[in-house]
Amino acid sequence: MIFDKFRLDNKVALITGGSRGIGKAIALSFAEAGANVVISGRKQSDLDGAQKEISAFGVRCLTVAADAAKSDELDNLVNRTIKEWGRIDILVCNAATNPQFADIIETEEWAWDKVMNLNLKGCFLLSKKVAKIMIPQGGGSIIFVGSTNGFKPNKGVGVYSVSKAAEHALAQILAFELGKHKIRVNVLAPGATRTDMIKDALEMGEGRLEKSIVKHTALGRIAEVEDMKGAALFLASDASSFVSGQIIVVDGGSVTYIY
Repeated sequence: MIFDKFRLDNKVALITGGSRGIGKAIALSFAEAGANVVISGRKQSDLDGAQKEISAFGVRCLTVAADAAKSDELDNLVNRTIKEWGRIDILVCNAATNPQFADIIETEEWAWDKVMNLNLKGCFLLSKKVAKIMIPQGGGSIIFVGSTNGFKPNKGVGVYSVSKAAEHALAQILAFELGKHKIRVNVLAPGATRTDMIKDALEMGEGRLEKSIVKHTALGRIAEVEDMKGAALFLASDASSFVSGQIIVVDGGSVTYIY
């Protein structure tokens, strides 16, 4: 049955930024498909709440508080996962930040460093660590949660857009290099999605930004985190066994470059 290819029974999925937003939605979809899940985030209280929801699907969920921009904390995350299950079948690099909404020339150096360290360097470090585990296993699936801003930059998120463009390129070169080991690497690229990171921006000026996004989106609404579940499950599962090096856009049919 084709639907069986979407199952993740007995697989282990590691998801950064998995306590809320898109990461949590992905974690829930993987758990529903039968995977045991590891979620990381910076606040243990958020992780504990997400763990209860994930475990309700009858799977096991491990939580590890970690800063996804720090190599030593990522080492602990990977080591805890291996100690618990001995393998990692799916990696989702989802943790990201955009601490300063500003034009590029007004962006401060600390904000540039924070964005690049988490959004890009974090993916680089963790994908390296996990790929070295997946190689002797005989394969796996790595998913970067990118953004349509990576190829359709918008005002106020210039540095974030640069980080996501580089993240997309990183995924594609990894797909080329790791394909011989049966490791697939793809990008899930959401359009504007209602998450905590952009909540304030969406609400400014009586919702002017959200209204503009909706106006230029074919399906006539902004994305919700639940809209990312299906594409993420596809990329993680055997349903996409011959898909690698691709950017899967989930943006409701955005038809403009600048909102």
